[in-house]
Amino acid sequence: MIAPARVAAYNILCKVSAGRADLPAAIAGERPSLADSRDRALAAEITTGVQRQRAALDHLIKHFAKREIDRLDPEIVEILRLSLYQLLHLTRVPAPAVVDDAVDLAGRAGKRSAAGFVNAVLRSATRTRRNPPLPPRPNDPQLDAHAALDYLSVTLSHPRWLVARWYERFGFDATERWLLFNNTAAPLTLRANRLLTTRDDLKRHLAAEGIDTAPARFAPDALTVESGNAGDSVWFVVQDEASQLVALLAGAAPGRWVLDACAAPGGKATAIAAGLLPDGRLVACDLRARRVDLLRRTVQASGAANILVVRADLLAPLPFSSSFDCVIVDAPCSGLGVLRRDPDIRWRRAEEELAPLAAAQLQMLQHAATAVAPGGRLVYATCSSEPEENELVVETFLRGTDEFVGVDARRAHPLLPGDVVDARGYLQTSPHLHGLDGFFGAVLEKRPPRDL
Repeated sequence: MIAPARVAAYNILCKVSAGRADLPAAIAGERPSLADSRDRALAAEITTGVQRQRAALDHLIKHFAKREIDRLDPEIVEILRLSLYQLLHLTRVPAPAVVDDAVDLAGRAGKRSAAGFVNAVLRSATRTRRNPPLPPRPNDPQLDAHAALDYLSVTLSHPRWLVARWYERFGFDATERWLLFNNTAAPLTLRANRLLTTRDDLKRHLAAEGIDTAPARFAPDALTVESGNAGDSVWFVVQDEASQLVALLAGAAPGRWVLDACAAPGGKATAIAAGLLPDGRLVACDLRARRVDLLRRTVQASGAANILVVRADLLAPLPFSSSFDCVIVDAPCSGLGVLRRDPDIRWRRAEEELAPLAAAQLQMLQHAATAVAPGGRLVYATCSSEPEENELVVETFLRGTDEFVGVDARRAHPLLPGDVVDARGYLQTSPHLHGLDGFFGAVLEKRPPRDL
């Protein structure tokens, strides 16, 4: 009998590769088929690991199969990927069990004629599992850029086009650190729900329940879980530390009105709402019905009574006649800054997508600007690492208007650490500098009207 976790992993990977679901949705869709929590955890571990190591796995498949990946049936490719991942990275699993399950999976997938091929490829790989034939780290990366890119893109498993961009921008060492960061599991980071508690009180509360946490390095309300199962609670929100820093750019103060124009899933909105009490309000918007529903659930769970959820499209003029003290555009983007948490994004993105994304982001920023009151603040943010979606969007926007001026992010909030603000005044977190996912944030202010 095939291990249930491997069957689930196969189903998940097939859905992701066929474009029927992203990795989180595919994992969530398969969970009901697994009664045992250990099987659910193993299926998630295998599929996440395969997405992180896909380029290296495909290189090995090609090596042992002696044929190109696109000449193999898609079902066989997924079986080989998940099996090779287990052989190389989950060594607690006996190799014969992995191989036997792979052969049985081929039959289950209707590819019984390929069972012998699957068996041969995996047995060959087993013999070299301690030293797989992957491009080595070059002795002097500066002297051989081709070898450096082979190692970075294949052995460290990222798209070559993206690796080449980072290699040119940051150099070999920083790029290597970034890729290694992306290939590690992200810690569980919590944000204390300031509507109900403080970070110190939350830490004590969790400790009493056997959950050990440590204050995060940069975000003032963040705790990193070191041991124990935090589960769900009204006392905190699960939110990446870099994302928490973006919320600080709003500089929320009591009595202000804030518009979060791309608010789902709601982590930043609920963080900002706590700083607006007692009489400030936040309007949280998103477009797709599923994301609006998620946003409503986050708001309700947080207990934030001063948030109004509205469905709106930021690619069209906003349906607001009043002006806001602050408008936040956490723009839909490539997601290339969060490949650690969403490893399948690296294989779903292409370089030619950046320009259309930037054009849409500029349009959103322009629409959002119309809702900012004179003297108010406009915040633009992404979870992208790429300049086209970040500073170039901001600079293009500023060239097209004399109503707004850039402001150094250090001025946005007294608790925003200067270490995460670059020389141009932008919030810019990077794995190789801060040990955080790549987020970008810019603060713009609308000039007050001139006296007549």
